[in-house]
Amino acid sequence: MFVWYFGGVLQFGNTAEMEFDGERIARRGIVVVTINYRLNVFGFLCHPEITAEAPDTPANFGNLDQQAGTLWVKRNIEAFGGDPNNITIGGQSAGGGSVLNQLTSPQNECLCQKAIIQSGIITTLYEGNPLPLEKHNLVQAEQEGIKFFRFLGVSSLAEARRLDAEYIRDKSLEYKKYWGTVEDNVFCVGDAFNLFLQNKRLMVPVLLGHTSSEFLNVPKVRNIDEFKHMAIEMFGDDADEYIELCQAQLGDIDEIRKKASVRSIEYAIRIIGQSNADTKANTPLYYYNFDAEIPGWDNPGTFHSVDLWFFFETLAKCWRPFIGKHYDLARQMCNYWANFISYGDPNGKDSTGEEMPRWERYTPKEPYGMVFGDKVEFVKEQPSNLMKFLIREYFKNEENLY
Repeated sequence: MFVWYFGGVLQFGNTAEMEFDGERIARRGIVVVTINYRLNVFGFLCHPEITAEAPDTPANFGNLDQQAGTLWVKRNIEAFGGDPNNITIGGQSAGGGSVLNQLTSPQNECLCQKAIIQSGIITTLYEGNPLPLEKHNLVQAEQEGIKFFRFLGVSSLAEARRLDAEYIRDKSLEYKKYWGTVEDNVFCVGDAFNLFLQNKRLMVPVLLGHTSSEFLNVPKVRNIDEFKHMAIEMFGDDADEYIELCQAQLGDIDEIRKKASVRSIEYAIRIIGQSNADTKANTPLYYYNFDAEIPGWDNPGTFHSVDLWFFFETLAKCWRPFIGKHYDLARQMCNYWANFISYGDPNGKDSTGEEMPRWERYTPKEPYGMVFGDKVEFVKEQPSNLMKFLIREYFKNEENLY
């Protein structure tokens, strides 16, 4: 039983996008439900009058839509051939972030038995990078709501409700504000990433990963001196080790930035893997890196969201000139996902009857992942020395994390 939350920065998107066709997953014996939810200002606006009217549900209406849809599935899916006691929630990008929020909400005991988070876990290393987007608490978000009401030309919730929805939508685009999940101490009681690390979450198996060329976290420095100053501020006595790992002796700031760049999602996942072991939670984690060659006149690389066409096995709906190897990859990825959805373990046989390459759990001692490239292989390659250093520093600087 699979429940899917689509992505789109919580600002746009829908369940009818071509790549989300669940037929190929359903052919593997799984009931697939894709959930629509309110977006942008309609899903995440806060205002003191809204809080006063509904203190038990003051914010995060888009996330509550996801929650309500999943609870509907639990109540009703047996009539459609699904198992209400074997639910996997999954999502990509903001949908994956939504899965993380659902897993860490105190309202969601027994909501699901497994989770899939694709390109949806991210944390900051260097300041000045665009992701993750800033999250507000309820008071801050209410003040933003007051400002937006002024922008709309209204002074009360009653007046705002009389406005046309298209007018509100257009004005919200003009307002240029990101509307997202708010720490309201009801649905969301803190930063979901930190809550996950502290095991304040549903303790279920998680399949998680990213594409190989998305969301690089790059130090925003202009010269060698700025780079060294940043290193000292961030790493103190360990700054020299960091500088050496980034090969600052080259003297070329562009080269240094390249050496120091870190994939934000990989960084976050490896932190989660370390925490999962340190806290002795040891819930099953399955890590992947999507690194396939993607055809097309634009030479796109493994861009954000391209893996959706593969794990849903919907390549035939895409304009790109995919060939046999891509269809083989999509079939195998869909097999892995379907196995995980069914059993909490992605391993099993291909449709050819052959065993697929074995996908082992991620642990700090064996920090390996499945690479979905021109061929599917479980790569036993250690993270870079820089990544190891950064993970060590993260926990050194977060001594009170647990």
